[in-house]
Amino acid sequence: MLKKIIFLICLFLSTIVFAAPEKPLIVVLDWFANPNHAPIFVAEQEGFYQAQNLTVKIIAPANTGEGEKMVAAGQADIALTTLPWLIKKTNAGLPLIRIATLVGQPLDAVLVLKNSTIQAIKDLKGKKVGYSTPGGDNIMFKTMLEYNGLTIKDVEMICVHYDLTQALLSGRIDAFTDASRNFEPLEMELAGKPVREFYPEKNGVPAYEEIILVANKTKINDPRLAKFLIALKQGVGYMKQHPQESWLKFAKIHPELNNELNKRVWFLTVPLFVNDPVKLDSKKYNAFAKFMYQNKIINTLPLLSNIAR
Repeated sequence: MLKKIIFLICLFLSTIVFAAPEKPLIVVLDWFANPNHAPIFVAEQEGFYQAQNLTVKIIAPANTGEGEKMVAAGQADIALTTLPWLIKKTNAGLPLIRIATLVGQPLDAVLVLKNSTIQAIKDLKGKKVGYSTPGGDNIMFKTMLEYNGLTIKDVEMICVHYDLTQALLSGRIDAFTDASRNFEPLEMELAGKPVREFYPEKNGVPAYEEIILVANKTKINDPRLAKFLIALKQGVGYMKQHPQESWLKFAKIHPELNNELNKRVWFLTVPLFVNDPVKLDSKKYNAFAKFMYQNKIINTLPLLSNIAR
């Protein structure tokens, strides 16, 4: 009888079909890991992905913009980008769609030294303005100038690559665009040189979402995406309830970022993360798409359903 029971148990176990483990969800950041990505890492730190039976692999790209290309090519599942870049890339034919938002407001800013004579955008006339990437005469900065009665020809644009703060501190430039208002102003303050900030949305540019998550629209029904978004929302909630504890864990896991600047950036950025990453601000998307179309950055005004969900 005992042999028969053992035989039946072995037979039962041999017929069980074990489900193949899900492949890792690959998330590509917009740059190296930093406090702007906090909810993604907090969800990992607190085991929220694991609770969804989800394995997440977080990758820092070799270059900005690499993530969107990887998602479009099926080499990654999610990429971080901005609303302006999403609209531009989808207009160029990449099969991308917004699935969530981390920071729902602009972070971009134009910075000048607080002790300079530049009190307003109009005071940039005849000044040297630095930028970090090709396209420093971008439409947002052009719009800010035009809103204040200037044109791009009224300033001297100088590419300083990613040496923005040092270029301003050394006097090579009088101002710079492409600044993140939650980073460079703090960096300048720690260097003993406080700055004055000018924001696009207060100078003629529609408000937009600075950090969003995009996926390949042909794979939008991948069940791993839904699991990731559940964990991401939990990450936001936990981080806002426990900012200090979350920072200490992040700093321990990423010792290269454990310094006074990143600590300040962390706590300054925590309130900027949206409570519900999945919620879509359709008015903001439509308004910015119209802005880009009217300024001939894109040649077709996209339907909201084609760029976001």
